[in-house]
Amino acid sequence: MIKEALLEVKNLTTEFRTDDETVTAVNNIGFILNKGETIGIVGESGSGKSVTALSIMRLISEPPGKITNGQIIFHSKTNTSPDLVHLPEKEMRKLRGNEIAMIFQEPMTSLNPVFTCGDQVMEALILHQKMFKTDAKAKTIKLFHEVHLPRPEVIFDSYPHQLSGGQKQRVMIAMAMSCKPSILIADEPTTALDVTVQATILELMEKLQREHDMGILFITHDLGVIAELADKVIVMYKGKIVEQGNVWDIFSNPQHPYTKGLLACRPPLNKRLRWLPTVSDFMNTDRDGNMTESDKSVEQVTSSLTVTVEERRNTHKELYERKPILELRNIHTYFPINKGLFGRAKGYVKAVDDVSFDVYPGETLGLVGESGCGKTTLGRTILRLIEPTKGSIIFKARDITNLNMKDMRTLRKDIQIIFQDPYSSLNPRITIGEALLEPMNVHGILENEKKRKERVIELLHRVNMSDQHFYRYPHEFSGGQRQRICIARALALNPQFIICDESVSALDVSVQAQVLNLLNELKKEFQFTYIFISHDLSVVKFMSDRMVVMNKGKVEEMGDADSIYNNPQTEYTRNLINAIPKGDLNDIQASVKKKLAWKKGQPASA
Repeated sequence: MIKEALLEVKNLTTEFRTDDETVTAVNNIGFILNKGETIGIVGESGSGKSVTALSIMRLISEPPGKITNGQIIFHSKTNTSPDLVHLPEKEMRKLRGNEIAMIFQEPMTSLNPVFTCGDQVMEALILHQKMFKTDAKAKTIKLFHEVHLPRPEVIFDSYPHQLSGGQKQRVMIAMAMSCKPSILIADEPTTALDVTVQATILELMEKLQREHDMGILFITHDLGVIAELADKVIVMYKGKIVEQGNVWDIFSNPQHPYTKGLLACRPPLNKRLRWLPTVSDFMNTDRDGNMTESDKSVEQVTSSLTVTVEERRNTHKELYERKPILELRNIHTYFPINKGLFGRAKGYVKAVDDVSFDVYPGETLGLVGESGCGKTTLGRTILRLIEPTKGSIIFKARDITNLNMKDMRTLRKDIQIIFQDPYSSLNPRITIGEALLEPMNVHGILENEKKRKERVIELLHRVNMSDQHFYRYPHEFSGGQRQRICIARALALNPQFIICDESVSALDVSVQAQVLNLLNELKKEFQFTYIFISHDLSVVKFMSDRMVVMNKGKVEEMGDADSIYNNPQTEYTRNLINAIPKGDLNDIQASVKKKLAWKKGQPASA
């Protein structure tokens, strides 16, 4: 079968220039995306993945960024093949959102806060498809159904701040797919989604790809998703492509030590490790910055890290003999909807509906479930950032349900939260150093400014950041770096209890492994207690002692994390587990076979 090129990237170089230095974010890379093909781009935060995508879309801000070399040849529907690098901005605008669409990594910063979600999707249909407003509205609501948004008609009239992170991401996906583009660039499109919705979205993308012979450039840190979706894989490191090939070859026989390290960083589902391997376990760097392979195999590294059943049993015996640090009793958190003429609610969204459980000192309790199940609302209710409708929150034997705001503010020094969206939780007008110093100043941590600054620098080092980052602003960092900054800020007050709300969802697997290891290290060192909220069951299984599965505001099941994964008691939990992209070779083989079948026009089971 002759492959028809859709996009040709040749010798692409993108640089960012400041007064002090020039950073080459993308360094002389090249690849070809064919019709009906999916290329997965993987690599650590800062490797150049997103800059590559933004370069193709011509969304690099000048200054400080600039495409300094190369060509980006797009073979459009009009049978022209413009070089996007030199295409006039007016012509480029006609392509963006129409023939080349992009799903951005952070939906909160990509959606306009002053327009409803429906209006923003309709705008693309009216502009590019020349639809009348009534037709565009009907099409938008249909798209919201397709991406499994609950109550599409309500969300059509909702503003971005009224939606969960996963729901905002689905609005972005609906917008990107609205005009049936020739190329879809997806930058971490399923990061904020739970595994069941992720599976549905990936199926939808594959369906549109089959129908329109669409080319997909899929950027993600989730190698399990890449394994099941991509035809080819590009591995990037420090702006360069270090390895590329078809998905089977990359996963079954990786050649570069960096690729081997990335594959080993994923939390395994078939065993429990006390520590996740990282890239540095599999590669060394010489004085010139060149990478060499470590003499350790994956089996050698993981065998020494495996936790035995006896070890885990002994740890839990000691853990659960203590008195709970947090007790939740019949927590209800309801939101009124459709207020009538006299302000009376016509109904309620039961975000948290009669939830009770205990959390023990030194425990990590995993909280999982689909988007909208009430995980985040419960986390914020515990902190009284959202007031409970009824029920009791008891922290260290003290009922905090009705504490006044002054006492609650003091208490929050002991209970911290790491939010899901790092960009919206950082003040864009102050430097990272000021953001970390601020809570320390408010609560009087340490005796003077000098010691506080030393503590901030130490925290930056602990989350793999440098001294220079102290003076930079949030927009100067990648999504993964911003999340690490938020983790450092939560640690600044030496809290006893931390609620991690999707705190590693934006991180690539290698940095995710480092941060999860760091959280466990800090937990052991300072006797922290965590509630770990995530849609990623593999991460929750690795981190958690016990797991609570939530569904529609209620507890579906609760118990030992390994026991729930290996022997789920409810159909809902089984579906969550079955939807996890495993990324093993059998799944890749099945995916390759299915794609070959539909490209030949045969049934998918052929």
